[in-house]
Amino acid sequence: MSMKILIADDHGIVRQGLRSLLEKQADMEIVGEAEDGPTAVRLATKLLPDVIIMDVSMPNLNGIQATRIVLRQTPDARIIALSMYFNRHFVIKMLKAGALGYVLKSYLFDELVRAIHAVAANEHYLSPRITDVLIEDYINRPLTVQADASGRLTDRERQLLQLLAEGQSTKQIALGLNVSPKTADANRRQIMNKLGIFSVAELTKYAIREGLTSLEF
Repeated sequence: MSMKILIADDHGIVRQGLRSLLEKQADMEIVGEAEDGPTAVRLATKLLPDVIIMDVSMPNLNGIQATRIVLRQTPDARIIALSMYFNRHFVIKMLKAGALGYVLKSYLFDELVRAIHAVAANEHYLSPRITDVLIEDYINRPLTVQADASGRLTDRERQLLQLLAEGQSTKQIALGLNVSPKTADANRRQIMNKLGIFSVAELTKYAIREGLTSLEF
């Protein structure tokens, strides 16, 4: 019986390459593709894939948030994070969200098939560079670690923060979240109060540091 695979990545050429690679595997079937986080969540719920290949940095809803939502709705899904970044924030937050695998795009075609088989067996798979990052983080972290302020944000607040960091206006954010502009603005102020950050520029920097978006200055 073939494993059902869902591919979620905002770059069409990456999805095409993944499909080309995985369609050669006799025990794998591509059941769907998603170009952003909300579509990934919708298709995961509809198609119930065995394994989801989830790009960490997608528009509208990043892979970290999408992973949390998917696993709440379809807890049997196995998720492999796919990223060009090996920043500790992306790695740790994705694994805490519930991903079993994390594969760097630079090693994609060498490792992905092995990663899929591993997570399908409910085992973890990490690119070797990711393992190095986690070891370095463990060795270098202070004995007392300050609580992560973003942990106090709700899923909806994290999504709003991502959209804000991506440069969307209050009206665009309200449309994307299906709320009124007044509610979106109130939620933005609530985020600022929770984090103690009171400018959009600083919120954007915070979102980047915390892996909510991959935008760079």
